[in-house]
Amino acid sequence: MLTRNSVPGPTQARRWRRWRAAAIATAAITVAGLAPALDASAAGHPTSHAQTATYTNAVTDGYSIDFPDPSVIKGKDGYWYAYGTGGPYDETGRGDSYKIARSSDLVHWENKGPIFTADNIPKWAVSGYWAPDIRYINGKYIMYFVVPDTTFSTQGFDPAIGVATAPSPAGPWKDALGKPLLGPTLENGGYTTVIDPSEFTDSNGKRYLYWGSYGSGIRVVPLSDDGMSVTGPATQVASTRFEGSYVIHRDGWYYMFASSANCCAGPTTGYTVFAGRSKSPLGPFVDKEGVPLNASRSGGTIVLAQNGNKFVGVGHNAITTDAAGQTWIVYHGVERNHPYFDGSPGYTMRPMLIDRLDWIEGWPLARGGQGPSDTPQTAPVTTGEVAEDFNSGGTSLHASAGTLTVEPSDPASDAGGYGKLTGATATANTRLPADQHVEADVRATGDNSAGVLARYRDAKNNVAVSVDAKRHQLRVTTTVFGVAITRTAALPADFDASAWHTVSVDIRGTRLTAQVTDANLGDPYASIDTVVPSIASGRNAGVIGTGDVDNLEASALYTPHTSVAPDPRLGRLDKADSDEFTGALGAGWTWHNEDSAATVADGQLNWPTEDTDLSDPNSAAKAGLLLRDEPTGDYTVETKLNLDVGTDTVRNFQQAGLVVYVNDNQFLRYDHVAAGTTRFLEFGKVTVANGVRTWGAAIIGPSAGTTWMRISHRTNSSGEGLYRAGSSRDGKHWIWGAVWTLPAGSHPQIGLLSQGSSAATDAAVGKATAAFDYFRIYK
Repeated sequence: MLTRNSVPGPTQARRWRRWRAAAIATAAITVAGLAPALDASAAGHPTSHAQTATYTNAVTDGYSIDFPDPSVIKGKDGYWYAYGTGGPYDETGRGDSYKIARSSDLVHWENKGPIFTADNIPKWAVSGYWAPDIRYINGKYIMYFVVPDTTFSTQGFDPAIGVATAPSPAGPWKDALGKPLLGPTLENGGYTTVIDPSEFTDSNGKRYLYWGSYGSGIRVVPLSDDGMSVTGPATQVASTRFEGSYVIHRDGWYYMFASSANCCAGPTTGYTVFAGRSKSPLGPFVDKEGVPLNASRSGGTIVLAQNGNKFVGVGHNAITTDAAGQTWIVYHGVERNHPYFDGSPGYTMRPMLIDRLDWIEGWPLARGGQGPSDTPQTAPVTTGEVAEDFNSGGTSLHASAGTLTVEPSDPASDAGGYGKLTGATATANTRLPADQHVEADVRATGDNSAGVLARYRDAKNNVAVSVDAKRHQLRVTTTVFGVAITRTAALPADFDASAWHTVSVDIRGTRLTAQVTDANLGDPYASIDTVVPSIASGRNAGVIGTGDVDNLEASALYTPHTSVAPDPRLGRLDKADSDEFTGALGAGWTWHNEDSAATVADGQLNWPTEDTDLSDPNSAAKAGLLLRDEPTGDYTVETKLNLDVGTDTVRNFQQAGLVVYVNDNQFLRYDHVAAGTTRFLEFGKVTVANGVRTWGAAIIGPSAGTTWMRISHRTNSSGEGLYRAGSSRDGKHWIWGAVWTLPAGSHPQIGLLSQGSSAATDAAVGKATAAFDYFRIYK
């Protein structure tokens, strides 16, 4: 290791010459892709200073029993703020129509009151406020909000999206337009679901608003530079099985997160988060299998699904990043054993949860595919090993050049105290690991620039990342032995460097990623991915330039998790409990409401869809079920199903698949379903809780004309049965999704069903026929 005053030896000098030659060849250009590492031996080594604090979901416990549809931002005052759909704080019924919570660590939250009160309620709102989306644009806090019941009609559900602004995350909030940004919209004789807004800013400065839900699907519209008006037509980007979108830009891809199935069915809530990605913010978004999210048989890679622990219905997410560079998924869930507000059985409580979001082979996975946590987890790093908010009247940073003064307050924003740099280089006396995450809020005017320092050893050996107001650039300057190489990325024409923005840099081994955003919400105005020499190994961090800085955080860069949770073990084929349908029905089957239309021929069980629905209490008792006793111990049941429902036509609600049946009020059903023009695989549950019979479902992988379906069974330490659904479009590659539970001692039967048709559907398109190729048990 070189000391401050040492002369490079032959080995270091050779490495430096190789790096400098390669760097000069690409100097002063915008780096579009990640350059190859020049010293692979230095990449990916473990970080030190491990975070030891823990948390346990739900993180809003102790603050509020209900906090649905969360949206999160770190304010310029250094605190984290969360916003959620209204509801009760506790079992007394005390609540607000719209909630603001504040935290210093993302896991302990305090009440900062409602967003709207009688004094600032939008005049066009009748009742209800849903799904807020928080942003920071051009120095203002902006919130996109939903009013489900407006003054524009009297029908009671004519949803619209509005815009509110505030000088600080805690408010006071004001309806910025006095009217909706997106008003109630009539289509096909009814109002579309103009709900669940989510703003996104692209690297060219263009702003977009994603919105939509079941009935309309997810759409995106372009916005004006200030985010206050719609400037073009809507583009459909996801089918009608999705809602609650959230878009980020990462590694050259636009990732859209969206939720499927029902949000609010108590213990049978099956909400699940999916993702697709695209090279354009306008799509097409496709999943890991290449299936479009906007197709009739819509795709979607599972990011977060319930796993059989205390939480079900996990969805409607936001994304945030901590002070170590780790991304986190923030979402709501339902405690399956305490799902309802005591004062109103049937009102589903949805507290806020948070979990680590891993990126594996280019795709996001909550906890590597383990799903929501309900046991102690390593907490987000929200206070760096270097943490300077300039609010104490002084500073812990030492200026080795120029001057750094502390301003006690910022009349232009909510920043509070901040640092003013004049040609300054100021660093902390904290030695960090070589792999670092450094971030700060910065602003610069005129011909000036301001930013952060990483891997700082001295003036001749460091990495500087800054916003250059004169050149209108994000700049990364790597200086080694006094020789500086600069890489740049252009900022959008309307980028206002005089407003606060967040500059961040991650360095792992020889790889560096720098970006500038409004508030570190995954939508960078500019990014630079490049390499740095491993000999640039200073361990300090700080700030540099002429301008203003605040909320400096520097920490050991997070250690990536790259392992994926294993799929269920298949086991060996149990021929005695299986049926290949090569003749008549095999031994072991019994009928519950025998359907004479079901026949075995040509090596298949062929079963036209019945005009019954097991989930409907009005027809459940008539539903035909082909059943056999559940095997003992762990097992997997599999069938190969062809259901001739086609695509893009309305065939409500023809379906067929697997069933785990206790009685008409306690069962699991895993079906290929036609609903509207979409086709999907739905894994649902019926149970009775608090005297309420409730049905809900989770969505698994994309369907196909022929779909392979599995349910894997095991028991937990309490003796409950855990049932997980998997799907395949080729019988070889499997996607595993949500888990449902049945009480210990349930002793269900397992089998097949074909149902969901109706007289109207039969008259319009005829019955569909489910062709089951086999029914196999693996143990």
